[in-house]
Amino acid sequence: MNFATWSIRNPTPVMLLFVLLAVAGAVGFVRLPIQNLPDIELPTVNVALAQPGVAPAQLETSVARPVEDALASVAGLRHLRSQVGNGAVHISAEFEIGTPLSEALDEVKAALDRTRAMLPGDVLPPAVSADVVGSSPILTYAVESATLDEAQLSWFVDDVLGKALREVSGVGQVERLGGVQREVKVELDPVRLVALDVTATEVSRALAAVQMESSAGGVRLGGGEQALRTLATVATADALGAAALPLGDGRWVRLDQVATVVDGHRDRDQAALLDGTQVVGIHVYRTRGSDEAATAVAVGRALETVQQRYPSLVVTAVASRVDYTLEQYRGSMQMLLEGALLAVLVVWWFLRDWRATAVAAMALPLSILPTFALMPWLGFSLNTLTLLALAVVAGILVDDAIVEIENIETHRRRGKSVSQATADAVSEIALAVMATTLTLVVVFLPTAMMPGIAGLLFAQFGWTTVVAVLASLLVARLLTPLLAVHWLRPLPAQPHLQGRLMRRYLAIVQWALAHRRMTLTAAVAFLAGSFVLLPLLPTGFMPAADQGYVEVGVELPPGVALADSVQAAERVRKALEDVPGVAKIFARVGEPGDGDGASGPEVRRALLTLTLAPRERRASQQVIEALVRERLAALPGARFSVGGGNLGTAMTLILASDDGRLLRSTAQTLEQQMRGIPGLANVSSTASLEQPELTVRPDPRRAAELGVTTAAIAETARIALGGDIDANLPRLNLDTRQVLIRVLVAPALRTDLEAIGRLRVPGRDGAVPLHSIATLAMESGPSQIDRFDRQRVVTLSAGLAGIPLGDAEAAVAALPISQAMPAGVRPIEAGDSELAGELAGGFLVAIGAGLLCMFCVLVLLFKDAFQPLTILSAVPLSLGGALLALLVTGSALDVPAMIGLVMLMGIVTKNSILLVDHAVQATRQHGMRRGAALLDACSHRARPILMTSLAMVAGMLPIAAGLGADASFRQPLAITVIGGLATSTVLSLVVVPVLFTCIDDLRIRLRGGWRNMQCAR
Repeated sequence: MNFATWSIRNPTPVMLLFVLLAVAGAVGFVRLPIQNLPDIELPTVNVALAQPGVAPAQLETSVARPVEDALASVAGLRHLRSQVGNGAVHISAEFEIGTPLSEALDEVKAALDRTRAMLPGDVLPPAVSADVVGSSPILTYAVESATLDEAQLSWFVDDVLGKALREVSGVGQVERLGGVQREVKVELDPVRLVALDVTATEVSRALAAVQMESSAGGVRLGGGEQALRTLATVATADALGAAALPLGDGRWVRLDQVATVVDGHRDRDQAALLDGTQVVGIHVYRTRGSDEAATAVAVGRALETVQQRYPSLVVTAVASRVDYTLEQYRGSMQMLLEGALLAVLVVWWFLRDWRATAVAAMALPLSILPTFALMPWLGFSLNTLTLLALAVVAGILVDDAIVEIENIETHRRRGKSVSQATADAVSEIALAVMATTLTLVVVFLPTAMMPGIAGLLFAQFGWTTVVAVLASLLVARLLTPLLAVHWLRPLPAQPHLQGRLMRRYLAIVQWALAHRRMTLTAAVAFLAGSFVLLPLLPTGFMPAADQGYVEVGVELPPGVALADSVQAAERVRKALEDVPGVAKIFARVGEPGDGDGASGPEVRRALLTLTLAPRERRASQQVIEALVRERLAALPGARFSVGGGNLGTAMTLILASDDGRLLRSTAQTLEQQMRGIPGLANVSSTASLEQPELTVRPDPRRAAELGVTTAAIAETARIALGGDIDANLPRLNLDTRQVLIRVLVAPALRTDLEAIGRLRVPGRDGAVPLHSIATLAMESGPSQIDRFDRQRVVTLSAGLAGIPLGDAEAAVAALPISQAMPAGVRPIEAGDSELAGELAGGFLVAIGAGLLCMFCVLVLLFKDAFQPLTILSAVPLSLGGALLALLVTGSALDVPAMIGLVMLMGIVTKNSILLVDHAVQATRQHGMRRGAALLDACSHRARPILMTSLAMVAGMLPIAAGLGADASFRQPLAITVIGGLATSTVLSLVVVPVLFTCIDDLRIRLRGGWRNMQCAR
């Protein structure tokens, strides 16, 4: 007695089991968070070091290299990426997948502690952190107010709005864009400083020592214990001018005698504009693992609450990744339902029995619901990959039930009772059903267990498919027989009549068996033709998605003012505002250089977000991006990048070398040659980025005579021109916040070299003018230094304007400079190229492991090492159809297509299993001759093979057609599977019987030879 017959005899526990699974699935579905892609938690530790006022070239030598050398010895380190800017070094330590993040943090901190003594004394303590929020904002808003000025609105966003949003469950970070930061400036008068013989450093240090609060713990007075605090702060900025500052030599001075106190804001380094109007923007980031949709709804409610309290506040949604996520979710669920309905209609078209169709259709929901029940326990979410897994297996989930129902129908037509027909049919088909399901399982298991980033990205896809397929096996072996017994009606005995198509098909099989060599030659020729198609296909990474917004990056030369960047952003906005399909444009000026905000805003960068109209009222995003590039080509004086910020839209190349001059010249040559490649847009390089520098070169002899140290010169220049570092600044304590007090010269004097030269520097016998012991000049130096694995690197980037990533890489590799790369310069794969290579390698390993696992499973089930080779012969027969379908539809051989090829391995073996299993049973159990057994197998198994294949194709048709939501990721997968399934189904019905006879002959010869060898012994 097997499971199927046991379920017929024991219906109560079976029904109870599936009721519980259905309830658990419904509960699990409600608990699952909705996301775009699975959270990828890479073990990466970020280190930020600061030495204010130091140029990048000096920081590279004194800070970046010693820290990199220390971190290089940490176990499990994969890559070190460093970015050296003005006064700041940011190092990203990427560890091997699987390294515990807590251990990585401890190891990095220990390495930094060992290096601290080697760093300059004025380097601030390093900040070590690991990201706990998503790398991209999910929501962007613009905030305006008719009653608040910019400073008040900025503080309102930081204090009221920011707090309200941070309290929302799922919100990990709220970032203000644009606006200003309140700051009290003490603007020094150089003339008064000279008259009173006071230096800027003395004023700054004295003010910090006076304007402070200090606590000394508890003291006992009068038998009781009281807290002791020293309060020496003023309450307002106006009162600050009367502060008396001791100068250390017995003299003192009032602050208003040497400076003017201004209650204003910090020097601007960013701005935000919505359709040309200045606003304050907000980025909202979610925490890892949170529900994007639920977080967005909660954020919307929080904003409504704030707006009700402050009616003058206007909050405008600028960009939302959640809209795309919800669109993908709804589209995937719709296509899942449509695919399931089409698969059921195919079953009905073959069986023409609504009861039998209903039994087969029950397999779909009862296979998916247990999957929903298990997904929360596995930490999965409803994202693009898990929903894709369920959508593409919609046809697979009914396969087992279709095979069983069709076989039950065959036995019913022989006049058997429903119970007897069901018991005989499910027992007869048990091995084939088990084999088809397990082959699918072992195909997807390697995909779920791929190493590296590929495994993190596709683990949820693989495991979701495995769980759903196993659930379908449980339904087929337990519930389908039970429902068949109770729902189906007996049929009168009917002769097995063969239709015209069946007779033609059997005639073709007979001809193929009689002409085996010709048949196999044609099959080999088809396979060879399949490989010929490979070079004709473009290779890519991820297909371009239509996310509903376009990002335009603007980069100006180093040294420009914020006002220049704002004007450049406005020129871009005016050039693009009438592009068809663009609804509104949000500009952020002062974009972080590294994209994650670690290095702070760079005023020379801007990012414009073009929010697009609904998809049904505009052209595709790719068409709009092409129009944007055309408009930008006419704007001089800036570098532009165009894209949606998603994978597969840009190509990044990294050149590394220890020879900085050779590296720069090689990168410039490569950049020039890349500009001639059609399909590459906005080619840019970091090699030529030079920024203006104010250099102060002390005269060692003169400085020594006057007792002036280099440290005193550097400190005076830094404080006078930019103020002291934030940690050393005094603060004005208000009721709700602290406001920094910054001492520096007036803005007009900071651009006057003669005025700067008159600044006083402390010496042995009193303060001396700066120009008397140093030379001031305007020069240039690198604005940013990038390093990768302890080598200087130059990064080249280009947008992919209608060219796949693989073709772009091939075109770059064919350039003259790439063919003759100078010795000492080496290219490094990075960005999408590195990830694409890792994914391709992971899929190749998964395909190889899947084939091996399928062979092992088939050997165990059939107890034969030869016929599994016959079964696996259907796999290469699917390659030609898959590649031809991609070629005809203009799709690239990218990641979704590779997933489709992996799926085909398991799907197409089903046809061979059904044929081979029936032929083996006919020869072993019924004693039929091999040729008759094969014809009998073709006669009885052609219909279920066609039913399951057409059901699979019907289930994927909505995906392949790209109906509804953006199907850029799903469509290539469905096209691959449909094309491969079509050719493998047709060819395997003819070629597999021929291969069966050839491999059976080989088995007989080998066993005969073995017997002869035994007899000879």
